[in-house]
Amino acid sequence: MASRRGQLLDGVLLLDKPAGLSSNQALQRAKRVLDARKAGHTGTLDPFATGLLVCCLGRATKISAAMLEADKEYEATLAFGEETDSGDLTGHVVARAEPGTVDVQAAGLEAVLAEFRGSIEQVPPMISALKRDGRPLYEYARQGVVLERAPRPITIHALELLACTGTQARIRVLCSKGTYVRTLAQDIGRRLGCLAHLSALRRTRVGPFSIEQAVTLDALQAMAQPASVLIPLHALPAALVPAQIVNRESS
Repeated sequence: MASRRGQLLDGVLLLDKPAGLSSNQALQRAKRVLDARKAGHTGTLDPFATGLLVCCLGRATKISAAMLEADKEYEATLAFGEETDSGDLTGHVVARAEPGTVDVQAAGLEAVLAEFRGSIEQVPPMISALKRDGRPLYEYARQGVVLERAPRPITIHALELLACTGTQARIRVLCSKGTYVRTLAQDIGRRLGCLAHLSALRRTRVGPFSIEQAVTLDALQAMAQPASVLIPLHALPAALVPAQIVNRESS
């Protein structure tokens, strides 16, 4: 029988996070459904974003460090013509293009995307969890304080145009850790000269895990045995699992 603190479950849950929940809210809901004692996620998604949230239960939390280092893939929708303070649709508009001037063509956008592929530097946004003097940057931003931020090296492994309508575009981004896709959208808009922000974001891959393997919260809640969807430790890619766990599993 499970204790009041929950069951001792070990494994990885690939969760398709819905829009409107923080990553921690989605994790806690899944944890309650599973009646799991210990759980954590390996990389935050903003509340407006959807997609793959890798949740680790029990001893699987040992792979968290490796997952934080992993490359990630996203499908992002860019809305042209306005820039926001957050870089996405949740922020306040801080600049607008002249009316009637926004008509981004696929060829021009393709040329700009080429400039962002490979190793580049990115200035992290003020509305982020990065810390300065022990405080996250978003706390300064809420007080109207803008701090100087040093550019950080990142790698855009792939940047593919999926659709372009003139006023918005959808792109696929495969990137290294530490990449802010909303900052990438903002920088692309500035380079185009028409401004831009993210109007949608979906994470489709984290390291070896894909969104096709993920389960929604609704589906998880409807299952008679929700723990059956956990990836057990022995089925995880060997490179992710610390040696002490492998040894314990095989003993």
